[in-house]
Amino acid sequence: MALSPVLSRYWDEPSSWTLESYLRHGGYTGLTTALAMSPDEVIGTVKDAGLRGRGGAGFPTGLKWSFIPQGDGKPHYLVVNADESEPGTCKDMPLLMATPHVLVEGIIIAAYAIRASRAFVYVRGEVIPVVRRLHTAVAEAYAAGYLGTDIGGSGFDLELIVHAGAGAYICGEETALLDSLEGKRGQPRLRPPFPAVAGLYACPTVVNNVESIASVPLILQNGIEWFRSMGSEKSPGFTLYSLSGHVNNPGQYEAPLGITLRELLEYGGGVRTGHRLKFWTPGGSSTPMFTDEHLDVPLDYEGVAAAGSMLGTKALQIFDETTCVVRAVLRWTEFYAHESCGKCTPCREGTYWLVQILQRMERGEGNDSDLQKLLDISESILGKSFCALGDGAASPIVSSFTYFRDEYVAHVENRGCPFDPRLAELMVGEPMS
Repeated sequence: MALSPVLSRYWDEPSSWTLESYLRHGGYTGLTTALAMSPDEVIGTVKDAGLRGRGGAGFPTGLKWSFIPQGDGKPHYLVVNADESEPGTCKDMPLLMATPHVLVEGIIIAAYAIRASRAFVYVRGEVIPVVRRLHTAVAEAYAAGYLGTDIGGSGFDLELIVHAGAGAYICGEETALLDSLEGKRGQPRLRPPFPAVAGLYACPTVVNNVESIASVPLILQNGIEWFRSMGSEKSPGFTLYSLSGHVNNPGQYEAPLGITLRELLEYGGGVRTGHRLKFWTPGGSSTPMFTDEHLDVPLDYEGVAAAGSMLGTKALQIFDETTCVVRAVLRWTEFYAHESCGKCTPCREGTYWLVQILQRMERGEGNDSDLQKLLDISESILGKSFCALGDGAASPIVSSFTYFRDEYVAHVENRGCPFDPRLAELMVGEPMS
């Protein structure tokens, strides 16, 4: 499969983030096209193109926009989720560093479509350079008349606010993000009502991922057929895959949806020299893991789901045969236990006890009953927590048992990690017994 970069086609150019550079590459022509259409026609175009949310769930973007009630007399809001915190995921931040104006243009088009006069970008607070670059791009757009009042003489007004979060992973969940944006503690809301009905400030709100919104100007600029010429029938278009871990050339690889890991590894120089693939994640650490048996699974929403996982954020973390599965799962579980907001009991208590058991196994103090306990606790979390964080915490454990149960058994029978025991000591911070 040939890679033809679209979003990333001029990331390597000097000053690619400036308005001048963006205009030179056809920037804001999609906005001109959109403003010549009615808002409903813009929604229809995005619907017909088949653009699916690039933040993890893959929900059709145009359909999400169409849920916003019209003529309700309430203000409408557009919120862009740029709180990229999923382990292994690093596609939105490079995009914002290289070409922030494609997001700004996408925001204006999306806001016009849903009839919103105010939009927000909620950025992960730790990435200060990205926050600064976004502020600069927004200022350039205001100065050029792309934001503010009467944009392009259309009569459409839009104010855009860049908001830096405080570093909580849970704020990547859309309703927790909205609470945080309102100045409250970031915790998931009970749904229904959904954000399309009662979102930010209890008004109709669309929450979209950075890459989803950044794809919109290109659809308006090049047309529905052009977008559908890439990817698969149910997952059309292009996307960014984050290739990391034990690979010779890690980085961002833009490709049509449906490419396989085998093909991406060819572009990435393969698994690190002298080693072989052991397991990998198709969409970040919260998605069930795959093994070398899944190298030819099409990396689109249907293909990955049919194989038993989720495409998620397309964060392909690659692990070779030197990696202890139990240790890797413990690392992820410690992250989820730390980032649990504590609102619901299954996640708050479940992730804590998963960490205790896994650490015990790494110290060589595990027993046969711990194997079943891990699965029982995971079952108590999966599908029963307030938001998807609980599911994300249980997924690595359940899937690792599917493919590597013998490694867990070895930890019990060998009284510790069968790999390098010194690494296990560093892992749990205590000497081996």
